[in-house]
This record gives sequence, structure tokens and C-alpha cells, in this order.
Amino acid sequence: MEEKTTIVNPRIESLLEHSENKFTLVIESAKRARQITSFQKRLGEGIGGVAPMRLEDISKKPLSVALEEIADGRIEYDRPDPDEEEDEAGE
Repeated sequence: MEEKTTIVNPRIESLLEHSENKFTLVIESAKRARQITSFQKRLGEGIGGVAPMRLEDISKKPLSVALEEIADGRIEYDRPDPDEEEDEAGE
């Protein structure tokens, strides 16, 4: 079968191997991209941040870096337990 050329690199199929489903993939990639953006902003202010990155990734867009990290298996998403959230809200 001929492989189609796509804009998304890494491919969605390889990203889904590291995620439960497309919705979780969107959440984890968006969350990581926001961490990277925050880190880059703090670097500009001379503060630093929580989300260390490789120096070669600084010139890339935050979402591209996040997707590459997910494809490499460097990012794990822990889904919150709904029962625990209800218990905390009730207290």
C-alpha cells in the first residue's frame, strides 16, 4: 500500500500508539505545548520554568515539540479518577 504524504509529522497513527484515543492526545499535546510556551516566556524574562527542553527544540513551534515528545514516549498522561474528584469536591 502506498504511504500518503501528510503535513503532520510524526504521523497521527504513531502518536495514537502512545495515547488512549484522539481526545486524550489533544489534551496531552495542548497541555505540554502550554508548558513549553510558559517556559519560553519565562526564559525571555530571565526566570526559567518547569518544562525543560532541548536547546535544538527552542526554534520549533511548541505544539510540534509536544507531538514529537509524545511520539518518542517521553510524555505520559495520567487521567484523573472521577471518583477521587467527587470525594474532594464533597469535602
